[in-house]
Amino acid sequence: MNDVIVIRGGGDLATGVVQKFFRSGFNVVILETHTPTAIRRTVSLCEAVYDGEVTVEDMRCQKVETIDELKSCWCNNIIPLLIDPDGATISSIRPNAVIDAIIAKKNLGTNKDMANITIALGPGFCAGKDVDVVIETMRGHNLGKLIFTGYAMLDTGIPAKIEGESTQRVVYAPVAGKIEHVQQIGAIVDQGDTILSVGGIDVYAPISGLLRGLIREKMVVSKGLKVADIDKRTNIDYRCISDKARCLGGAALEAYLHLKRNGHKNNDNK
Repeated sequence: MNDVIVIRGGGDLATGVVQKFFRSGFNVVILETHTPTAIRRTVSLCEAVYDGEVTVEDMRCQKVETIDELKSCWCNNIIPLLIDPDGATISSIRPNAVIDAIIAKKNLGTNKDMANITIALGPGFCAGKDVDVVIETMRGHNLGKLIFTGYAMLDTGIPAKIEGESTQRVVYAPVAGKIEHVQQIGAIVDQGDTILSVGGIDVYAPISGLLRGLIREKMVVSKGLKVADIDKRTNIDYRCISDKARCLGGAALEAYLHLKRNGHKNNDNK
C-alpha cells in the first residue's frame, strides 16, 4: 500500500482535501462516523455511508466493510470509505499520512503516533505537539496558511460573511427532533419560506437565496445543530466543491509534500 493517505472525515471541506490527493495520484481512504451530519450533501463524500456509493465531481466513493477491500477500490479508481470514527484501522492500513478533516473544532483523537506525517484542519490542534501541521480554516487573509508551531485561530461560533451575510445564512434546529424536508438542495427560496421541519416545528428561510445545504431527511437531530445553509449567490453550482474546500485541499497537499520533501520523520514512527 504505497502512497496511502488516510483522511478522517468526509464532509464538504474534507471532500476538497480528498480531491487534491486523489487527483495527484495518491491512494486515499476516508474514515467516517456511523451517522455523518453534513448539510452540503451534494459535495460530501460521506453520503456513501448512507447510500453505499456516491459521486462528487470526478470522484466515485464507495463504502467498504474491511481494509481488505481497499486495494480493489484503488485499482478501479474508486475512493474507499470505512466507518471507523476512532481510527482503529489506521495502524493496520499504515498510511504515509493521516489528515484530520473532521472540522469538529476540537481534537477527537488524532495524534502524531498515527502516521509519519500528520496534518489537521482548524482549531483544536497544536502543531508540533498533536500533529505536524495545522491548517488555518478561518476565512480571510490567512485561510489555508500552514502552521508549524501552535494553533489555528479559535472558533468564534459566528459564520464567516458571504455576500454580506453571516449568521443569517446558516440555519440551526430550533428543537430536537426528526427532520422532514419541505424544500430540496438547489431550490431558490425567499425569506420566510418553509424549508424543513424539525420535530414537527416549521423552520423558515432567514434570507432569500440558494438552498445550498440541507441535512439528510429523517435524521433525528439535537437542538442547535446546523441543518441548512442558504447562499445569496443564486448562480453558483451547488454540485461543485467550494472555493474554501479547494483552498484547504491545496494547503493539505502542500503541507504533505513540504514535509516529505524535507525528509520529515516523526520520531515516534521510526
